[in-house]
Amino acid sequence: MGLDDDAREYHRQDPPGKIEISTTKPTNTQRDLSLAYSPGVAAPCSDIHEDPDLAYEYTSKGNLVGVISNGSAVLGLGNIGAQASKPVMEGKGVLFKRFADIDVFDIELDFDDPEDIIESTRAMEPTFGGINLEDIKAPDCFEIEERLREEMSIPVFHDDQHGTAIITGAGLLNAADIVDKELADLSVTISGAGASAIATAAFYVSLGVPRENVTMCDSSGIITTDRAERGDVNEYKARFASDRPAGDLADAMVDADVFVGLSVGGIVSEEMVQSMADNPIIFAMANPEPEIDYYDAKEARDDTVIVGTGRSDFPNQVNNVLGFPFLFRGALDVRATEINEEMKIAAARALADLARKDVPDSVVKAYGDQPLQFGPEYILPKPVDPRVMFEVAPAVAQAAIESDAARKSVDLSTYREELEARLGKSREMMRVVLNKAKTDPKRVVLAEGTDEKMIRAAYQITEQGIAHPILLGDREEIWTAMDDLGLDFDPEIVDPAADELDAYAERLYELRKRKGITRREANELVRDGNYLGSVMVEMGDADAMLTGLMHHYPSALRPPLQIIGTAEDTDYAAGVYMLTFKNRVIFVADATVNQDPGAAELAEIGRHTGDLARRFNVDPRAAMLSYSNFGSVDNPGTRKPRRAAEMLRNDPDVDFPVDGEMQADTAVVEDILDGTYDFADLEDPANVLIFPNLEAGNIGYKLLQRLGGADAIGPMLVGMDKPVHVLQRGDEVKDIVNLAGVAVVDAQERDE
Repeated sequence: MGLDDDAREYHRQDPPGKIEISTTKPTNTQRDLSLAYSPGVAAPCSDIHEDPDLAYEYTSKGNLVGVISNGSAVLGLGNIGAQASKPVMEGKGVLFKRFADIDVFDIELDFDDPEDIIESTRAMEPTFGGINLEDIKAPDCFEIEERLREEMSIPVFHDDQHGTAIITGAGLLNAADIVDKELADLSVTISGAGASAIATAAFYVSLGVPRENVTMCDSSGIITTDRAERGDVNEYKARFASDRPAGDLADAMVDADVFVGLSVGGIVSEEMVQSMADNPIIFAMANPEPEIDYYDAKEARDDTVIVGTGRSDFPNQVNNVLGFPFLFRGALDVRATEINEEMKIAAARALADLARKDVPDSVVKAYGDQPLQFGPEYILPKPVDPRVMFEVAPAVAQAAIESDAARKSVDLSTYREELEARLGKSREMMRVVLNKAKTDPKRVVLAEGTDEKMIRAAYQITEQGIAHPILLGDREEIWTAMDDLGLDFDPEIVDPAADELDAYAERLYELRKRKGITRREANELVRDGNYLGSVMVEMGDADAMLTGLMHHYPSALRPPLQIIGTAEDTDYAAGVYMLTFKNRVIFVADATVNQDPGAAELAEIGRHTGDLARRFNVDPRAAMLSYSNFGSVDNPGTRKPRRAAEMLRNDPDVDFPVDGEMQADTAVVEDILDGTYDFADLEDPANVLIFPNLEAGNIGYKLLQRLGGADAIGPMLVGMDKPVHVLQRGDEVKDIVNLAGVAVVDAQERDE
């Protein structure tokens, strides 16, 4: 099962698709329902009838974008029709919501005639605050956008045209500055003459590149004035016809300062790059294969070559998600009537300016601690940089106000705070870890190597560069499963039944001979994947281990505890889950290991869980939970977490706030903590929750996950001498991949 089948499974999981509609107001009582619908709804309806602008106050219109397509130019799939395009349009809605908290209805129109699309879209203006046109073929897309912009009083934006233009425009501003060239002096060659190419050329002119300095090529070569006069090109291509001799792309690139590729992969050679002007700028954005490979372009010359592509595995990724969510965010928040050239320029300049600023540590960590500093390898900010929202949206809003496109003004000094409140504090927690893992992949043993999930996880781990997986199990069985799944990769396999394991058996015997294990038993035990994997990690032949899919948790945990053991300064291991909500992240322990820990165990679990939180860039605030608040009940059960909190506060190595015993709502509700218990050592709600026993911890995290809507990552085993994680039997491939990333980062930190 490769990427395509994984994608099918991802989309098919119940509920199908990627989006849903949820309510934003209480609907729990009869009065709630009477306010939401009849008879209460009549009042806002009447008000909107009198003043249509009140729709922005009474309905979701002001935060609702229509993503509209007829599926005539989808991704690299071409004209696949309206219905087949729906997964893409839903995906666009996911990006709007994820990056800018904008709600989306995706509308797939089964029309070929541009006039039908125009008429249908125009009729939906009362529903939406803005329209994002998507995957509509050229030249129809030009006519549709132009007409809708003229005939509608809400923003209409064709991202396929303008998104790439804005992002590359930001890159061009910075790249030109780095190579000390003025935009007015740049000679630009564009490969491709579709919607994005024509819009990019026009946007470069808006930024200051002279129109006569732009040479555009289609599949027939340079678009010349002679071809335009003969009618060989449509009216949109003709706008960038050059008064120069006919020729091919190689001719057009001679002495060019800038190459923009929006065509097909592999059509630019190193010789063509060598023919360009000094210190060239190259945006090769064909996907998945650029017009020229990033490294080939860099190595073609000895001077400065600035290269951007559409790929995330090279520097300077041109990613439209840097643009459209924040462009619409700013436009919607001032109720703009359009997205005009001034707003697009403001977005590009804001992105360019942001790339020049010091990059936060959180973003650096998200990209594996690789250096991110303004220069040839960093001319565009990263999509996960939370500052993109707070820089681009205000710039767009301000440009809309200054260009008279806004129907509402915002206080720009407080607008950033409003954006932060809208988007919340949640982060892509695992991205931080997985990208750091990629910087120095470690060898991770997957003890249950014949399990289909383990094999699929090994494939994804390898493909993403997270780790070097070692599958333990029958070699032929694993190869057969890989063939059945259609996975084309060559993992390392250790077959316990066939391979030479004498060294591991001898080590196992040495470690356990005074624990009742004979040499013969050691020879037998080492054929068990959990014992073999544990010995491999203990001996340094692997850096980390994952197991548990095919075993009950205690039986999977026993071998690594016996062979690897706990860390030198540690007596107890513990299982921790990270639970992510929209506005917060919490770590809960112990959820898997210690049935009835004492005060010393709870304190140690709290210390290790706080350390784990920091691995995810979370500053820990720990609460020792109980059914009692700060001595309200006094018995041996409540004294235990109270004593654990005291031990941690007295520990000079613990530099994060800890308090308890306290009830769960006291720990996580700010009003209770600040009001009734303002004496508590926690100034803010706890994000590390230490449960008093295994029963409470396991019940608590599962309720939060299932009823509270939290995403659970784990269980992560803390306190071990080397990285080991025991999965739950129902865990999915993504859980294995996530824990592999956690294990690799743990191993990296132990090497420091």
